[in-house]
Amino acid sequence: MSAESDVMVVAGILALLYRITPAAVSEGPAGTATRNYVAEDREGGRWFVKAYPRGTDVEQERQALALGEAARAAGVPVPAVRRTVSGELIASAGGLSVSVTEYVADAEMAEGGLSGGRWAAVGEAVGRLHRALARHPAGPPRPVAAREVCDVARAGRRLEELLARWAAVPPAPGGFAAWCARTAKQRLADLPEVAARLEKLPGSLTAQVVHGDLASPNLLLRGETVAAVIDFRPPGHRSAAWELGRIVLDPRTVLARPDDWVPGLARAVDAYRTANPQLPAADLLAVPRVAAGYLACSVYPLSEPLNDPAAVTPALEAYGRARHEAADVLWERLDEAEEVLRDVLR
Repeated sequence: MSAESDVMVVAGILALLYRITPAAVSEGPAGTATRNYVAEDREGGRWFVKAYPRGTDVEQERQALALGEAARAAGVPVPAVRRTVSGELIASAGGLSVSVTEYVADAEMAEGGLSGGRWAAVGEAVGRLHRALARHPAGPPRPVAAREVCDVARAGRRLEELLARWAAVPPAPGGFAAWCARTAKQRLADLPEVAARLEKLPGSLTAQVVHGDLASPNLLLRGETVAAVIDFRPPGHRSAAWELGRIVLDPRTVLARPDDWVPGLARAVDAYRTANPQLPAADLLAVPRVAAGYLACSVYPLSEPLNDPAAVTPALEAYGRARHEAADVLWERLDEAEEVLRDVLR
């Protein structure tokens, strides 16, 4: 189906199943696995329309939208879902399945990194989010072994498998694929040291229902405020410390502000704790060590040139290199970061 015919199908779905009469429908920001549209109705209202590809598990997407609704009901800035006239979260017609939410105007993705008042704003928003989702029917928070959050043994197996694949299909020298093969070899060699550093984590960390994909593209900022948290995943238990560190210690933030990320992290954790005092201080102290360990144990995107060559764009290449560099920066200043957090958490 062509892009033009997709636009026509989206316009028809909006009119028929949502009682939205579109004055215009245009392609919106590209999604990782979805085609997105922005629709404007005759009253000037704007709507964000996400079209799911064939084969999508629509029930899983419904659960993700419902999780966002639960967070919104607790005061987290999540765009409201527009339900169909029959009350459905997702509509299907003409070969497309779509969801419709409020359009968030005058906002930018957090990919530019955190600075100034954004550190505290993001920490506070994530704290409110985790406090709300801790009461989700999928189950209360529970302890999990720290080794499950940063699984060094699993990382070793995956890196060995990846290196075997690179040995079978040697990359051309000088390009991103060659960098991925070299970096995978380096990461495997570094794992014993990583494991020793992770031994200093507490024996267990708190796992609970979380957003699930709280990366910079899914956090929209407006000035020094959080405009919206978007693109939830279905309810699942993961480390709250991992999710907080993933967003406030995004590699691009760490590298762009080498002198600011330690005090910025302290402001974010302080705001998080005010919004969510239930998370143990030990989890919050673990945030930078978990963030560094998770990056060191990650195979992404080192496998992308083999698994999905079409996904290797200049932006992905830059992000992959940033992830690798940021892990080194986090390790270098880890003792300092933890000492600052101890002062905050007293």
